[in-house]
Amino acid sequence: MSKVPPRLVVVGHGAAGLSAALTAAETARQRDFAVDVTLVEKATERSAGGNTLWSPSYMRLDAPDRIAPDFERDMLQASDGRGDQLYFRTLTSNATATIGWLRTHGVEFCSPVYYLSAGPLRIQPVGGGRAIVSVLSHAAERHGVVLQYGRSAQQLVTAEHGGVSGIVVASGDGALEMIPADAVILATGGFQADRDMMRRHFGLRGENTRLLAPCARHNTGDGIRIAMEHGARVSGDWNGMHAEPIDPRAESAAAVVLVYPYGIAVDQNGRRFFDEGGGLVHETWEWFARTIHFETPGSRAYAILDSRLFEITGFERGIRSEVPPHQADTLDELARLIGVDASGLVETVANYNAAATGDLARFDAMRCDGLAARGWLYPPKSNWARRIAKPPFLAYPLIGAIAYTFGGLATNAKAEVLGNDGPLAGLYAAGEITGHFYGTAPNAVSVLRALVFGRIAGLEAISYLESAAVRRK
Repeated sequence: MSKVPPRLVVVGHGAAGLSAALTAAETARQRDFAVDVTLVEKATERSAGGNTLWSPSYMRLDAPDRIAPDFERDMLQASDGRGDQLYFRTLTSNATATIGWLRTHGVEFCSPVYYLSAGPLRIQPVGGGRAIVSVLSHAAERHGVVLQYGRSAQQLVTAEHGGVSGIVVASGDGALEMIPADAVILATGGFQADRDMMRRHFGLRGENTRLLAPCARHNTGDGIRIAMEHGARVSGDWNGMHAEPIDPRAESAAAVVLVYPYGIAVDQNGRRFFDEGGGLVHETWEWFARTIHFETPGSRAYAILDSRLFEITGFERGIRSEVPPHQADTLDELARLIGVDASGLVETVANYNAAATGDLARFDAMRCDGLAARGWLYPPKSNWARRIAKPPFLAYPLIGAIAYTFGGLATNAKAEVLGNDGPLAGLYAAGEITGHFYGTAPNAVSVLRALVFGRIAGLEAISYLESAAVRRK
C-alpha cells in the first residue's frame, strides 16, 4: 500500500499565493521530499490573479540587485512607528533575492519613471503584475502544483493536535468539499469587496467604496474570517486602506488621475479642501482619495487645471483614464459642464490666483519645487502653485477607489499565523491578508512583500511538513 505524501493547500492565485505554491514545490523537489501542492482560487481561470493582475507592480528597489540603505527605516516611518521591525527587516533582507528568483523564471525588469514624481527609485516587471501572474502560474504547473479555480475557502478543519487537517471549499454551484491538508497557506487578499466588513470598519460610506482593480471583487475577507475562527489574532490598522483617485467615467481598470497637484481640487460647491501640493503624488493620493470618498459632498471632487498641463513633459504618465478631460473656454462654462456651483468655482480660482504669485521659473513637475502660494491662502498650496489662467480650462471628475485594506492576520517574519499563544501549527499567510500597515501604505511595496513572504511561507510550510513526517516515523 503506497504512503500518501503530505498535502499542502495554498489559497489564492495572486503574487503571494503563486510564489508560495511554486517555492513549496521547488523546495520539496530540491530536498527530495514528496508533497502534494494544491492551489485553490475563488475566481475563474481567466480572471484569477487578484490585485496583482491589474497592478503596475512598482517595487521600491534601486535596481533588481540593489535596495536603498534606508528602506527598512522608511517602512517603519510609513507605518507610524507601529510596524513589526523584524517583519520589515526580513522584507529588506529578502527583497533582492526574491527579484533574482523571479528573473530565473523569466520575469524581466525595467526602471520606469514613476508617474510624474521623482521620489525614490523603483523597478517594475515588464508587463506589470500580469506578467508575474502568467509566469508564476505556468511555472507552478510545470512543478506539479494542481491549480483549482472557482473554489472559495469556507472553513479550516482542525486536527486533534490543534493544527490543520483540511480546508472546506465551495464551488460555484455552492457544493462543499473538504480538501485534506497538513498545512495551509492563506493568500486571499484583504476585505475591500465585502460590504459588511467595509461598513463595520469604515462607516456607512465604506460599503460603497469603488474597487481600484476589478478582480478585487473576490477579496471579501474569506481567509481572514476562517483563520480567526481557527484562533488567529489580527493586527494592522483596521481603519486603514490604500486608496487612489480615479476617473469615474473611465471603463479601464485603475483609471487613476494624478495630475491634481498642478492645479486645484474642488468639491461640488467649487471649494478647495486640501493642499494639492502637500507632497509628491504618492505622498498625498491616499489621504486625497479617502477624503473625496468619505468627506466631500456626493463623494466626488474635480481636478481643475488650465491648458498648461499639456506643456508638462510626460503629463500623460499621470493619467490612466481613457476619457479626455472636460474643456471649456471659461470657468463658468466649465462649471456648467461638470455640475459644480459656478460662482463658487470662479471665486475659488480668483482667490487662488491672487495667492499664486511665486516665481514661475521654479516650477518643476517632477519634484517638490517650493513654488508655494502666499501664506494667507487656505487650504495652502505648498508646491506647484501656478495661476489657473490659460484657456481652455480643464476638469477631471474624481472619486476615491480602494486598492486594499490594512487590517488582517497577525503573522511573524516566518509568515506563520499567530494565535494568542504563538504560531498556529501548519497555518501560514502572506500578502494583503496580513496586517502590517498602519496609517499609510509604504509606497511601491505591496506586491514586493507579497512575493517575499509568499516565498517564505512556501519554504516554512515545507520545513514544517518535513518535521511532521519525521515525528510520525
